[in-house]
Amino acid sequence: MRKGTLCVRSLLVVFALTALLPAAADMADKDPYLWLEEVTGDSALDWVGERNRRTVDALAGAAEFKARRDRFKRILDSDERIAYISKAGEHWYNFWRDAENPRGLWRRTTLDEYRKESPTWETVLDIDELATLEDENWVFKGAEIRRPDFRRCLVYLSRGGADAVEVREFDLVEKTFVKGGFTLPEAKSNVAWGGPNRLLVATDFGPGSLTESGYPRIVRSWMRNSALADSPVLFEGTLEDVSVSAWAHLGNDFGHEFVSRAIDFWNRETWLHRDGKLILIEAPTSANISVFRDRLYIRLTEDWTAGGTTYKAGSLLTAALEPFLKGSREFDTLFEPTPITSLASYSLTRHHVILNTLHNVANRIEVLTPATTGWRRRAIPGTEGHQSIDAFSVDADLGDDYFLHIEGFLTPPSLAYGNIGQDSPSQRAGESGSQTSGSQAKEGIANATPSYAAPELLKTMPALFDSTGLQVTQHFATSFDGTRIPYFQVGPKGRTAPGPTLLYGYGGFEISLTPAYQTLAGAGWLEPGGTYVLANIRGGGEFGPDWHRAALKENRPLAYRDFIAVAEDLIRRKVTTAHQLGVMGGSNGGLLTGNMLTLRPDLFGAVVAQVPLFDMRRYHLLLAGASWMAEYGDPDVPEEWEFIRGFSPYHNLDPESAYPPVLVTTSTRDDRVHPGHARKMVAKLEAMEHDITYYENIEGGHAGAADNAQSAFMWALAYEFLWQHLATDTRDAGSAPPHGGEQPPARLDTGAASK
Repeated sequence: MRKGTLCVRSLLVVFALTALLPAAADMADKDPYLWLEEVTGDSALDWVGERNRRTVDALAGAAEFKARRDRFKRILDSDERIAYISKAGEHWYNFWRDAENPRGLWRRTTLDEYRKESPTWETVLDIDELATLEDENWVFKGAEIRRPDFRRCLVYLSRGGADAVEVREFDLVEKTFVKGGFTLPEAKSNVAWGGPNRLLVATDFGPGSLTESGYPRIVRSWMRNSALADSPVLFEGTLEDVSVSAWAHLGNDFGHEFVSRAIDFWNRETWLHRDGKLILIEAPTSANISVFRDRLYIRLTEDWTAGGTTYKAGSLLTAALEPFLKGSREFDTLFEPTPITSLASYSLTRHHVILNTLHNVANRIEVLTPATTGWRRRAIPGTEGHQSIDAFSVDADLGDDYFLHIEGFLTPPSLAYGNIGQDSPSQRAGESGSQTSGSQAKEGIANATPSYAAPELLKTMPALFDSTGLQVTQHFATSFDGTRIPYFQVGPKGRTAPGPTLLYGYGGFEISLTPAYQTLAGAGWLEPGGTYVLANIRGGGEFGPDWHRAALKENRPLAYRDFIAVAEDLIRRKVTTAHQLGVMGGSNGGLLTGNMLTLRPDLFGAVVAQVPLFDMRRYHLLLAGASWMAEYGDPDVPEEWEFIRGFSPYHNLDPESAYPPVLVTTSTRDDRVHPGHARKMVAKLEAMEHDITYYENIEGGHAGAADNAQSAFMWALAYEFLWQHLATDTRDAGSAPPHGGEQPPARLDTGAASK
């Protein structure tokens, strides 16, 4: 899921005695801040404006803030950044923002030109020019280029960065929108080419056409020059589903078409649409399924017994598609996890599979090639000794070229380009064994072994912050149940005294946090002398599906206990003190930081929550929230609200507690996580007279910012806030938190976490 991955938010976990709690319905009825859920209501926006003014006055006037903001803007606009490209036909496309093009340019070049230090680019679509012409705050959300001719595309445009987009057909030769072409009004649509004159469309068709999560539940087949409303229905889901979608592979001679129904966030059914019929791909609904040419690939998230064999959760299986559809359950296992190794991702070239695995949260890359018996394995040259690597296909339909991307906390990104070649096959074409696909055998590579040179280095970004004297180390904290929780620490080498430290986490939706070159954290936190820590807590995907499932629903407290264990370990190791330890997280990570506020206010000197979830009683009623009930639970079910309430920060605020200073930021245009979460939490903390700072960007969607200037401002606010509150500590530098890392707080212990 490299592109278009929905970035979803985790929840705050506080476990209290439920016998003393009011009924859930009563709690909702008594919420005095429901009016703040009116996103564009006059009273709500007046409330937002007043707090924005206070925050600007408190944080944005300082000379340090202005210098940091301006530097962040220069970094984000820098021409020294790598212009990442994607191939479509003869062109290599890139989307680029800088000071002269704040909304961005969609542009293209050739590979030979890209190899130059200063390539010449051809502008395809100028978003700033379009926004000015149409008097709209357009944000470019990508494009889908039609295969195999690459002449037309569908452009996705968002107002202010929201998830909802307007779709327009665009001519890539004339470089203009197609008059009378395919268009769709603003909606959370799923659209794909089904042919040169046909679209597969899932969108808002009017009343009753959306799921309870606010996503499409109907797919239509739309022919050019016909009315969308009259187009035949290809598939229809239920109101309770998360969404439905459809797509097609048009770039090769197989031409598969698919329909998918997301039952909940973690379960979906997928059908092959062939000859007017839907053929169910009979794999576990929890598995991730893909088809390329004549092979099926299944990545398991739960154990599965098929054909008399049990395959482990986290495994990657493959089989020839047609025999599978006829009932065969003979699989090749391309990857099987271990307790410390998981599958981060895989990418398909025309003849090979590139595996990206995590070994104790460090990437390893290898290439698999089908042979007469089994699959041959070999590493890509130049991929050893790095913590963060990714390799992925350039154009799987056309060949075996790949990109190699390498970066680290202190290692600026580099981009290389290579090809996985083949030796001469040892058998004649067509004599492959049962484990090799027919198309591969016909092309004479049944026994091919990848034999190729090191990839060509295309681009390297220079250092954009000073890392002199910094080092990266990996450590392991012990959580309450004995589980080892890895975390990365980046900071001054040889420091002997505790200092300001920023702890970042996420812990949800099987999303892995891996080392990355974070230029703003480097310039804004590391360079001035801070220490940065990245925690790999349960709920994420660092050790595969089991690591994620360990913190689902009633077991959510595990993620928070893991995070607390890391914080306590940092204090135990004298990296920092409680007063100098800050915590930051966004979306699901915002829920995490909210729970840190309510669970262990004594453990942190400052808390930053970005586009967060806070109100877990109503999250499923707000925007896309219903789609996350498979992660958090259903608050309308009394037995589930009983445990959800424990990690709902909004309901666990205590007027008697001494909370550290808090900064909450969000976006009015966030149509994924409702800004009401942030607004209501801030209002409640204000009523309790706690130290709370709030800023709501009018644009930005779930990303929180719509352009580089907005991003620079929002991040400068966060780091100014952290430095103001964490720069000094008047307490004993060696003091440990009250719990000393030996026992969890009593109110966390409900027994659910031990299941």
